Amino acid sequence: MSSLSVFEDSHPGVALLQTQDGAEIAAALAPFGIRFERWDDVQPPPRDADEATVLATYRPWLDKLMGETGAGSADVLRVNAQTPNKEALRSKFLSEHTHSEDEVRFFVHGGGHFIMHINDRVYDVECTQGDLISVPEGYKHWFDAGPEPDMVTLRIFTHKEGWVAQYTGADIARQFPSFSS
Repeated sequence: MSSLSVFEDSHPGVALLQTQDGAEIAAALAPFGIRFERWDDVQPPPRDADEATVLATYRPWLDKLMGETGAGSADVLRVNAQTPNKEALRSKFLSEHTHSEDEVRFFVHGGGHFIMHINDRVYDVECTQGDLISVPEGYKHWFDAGPEPDMVTLRIFTHKEGWVAQYTGADIARQFPSFSS
């Protein structure tokens, strides 16, 4: 189930807000331009469906979203126990970073935590199957799908280079673990 936990960045163990209500999650993130919504009106394809099938299943929603955001491409990211470099991928995502474009993800299967560091607060959004999150460009954040990830996500890009991170060098992500390492 999707959830949001908000912390002061100096107090990792004390949540200021915790909710599993999708409308509350969206309302808490909206003032920062972070988009959170549920796409419940579509039956997801099988977990092992190929990229073309996954993209075709969500094409009407993708076309609308890409038209609203100006995004130019979408692909499918699949990370699971068979992913040869899953530890390296997790490590890459776990460090606080920013992007020069919005980071848009839709969770077809599985889930993970998108954690944003905004001003003096940390917003930990646990996304699950059916969740869309869009983090605006320039926002400090990190992502954790856990030590045994099992997810299929749609990634939407504006730039043809795709996912390019600018790491902040901060160690705040280690202070707010989403999963046991």
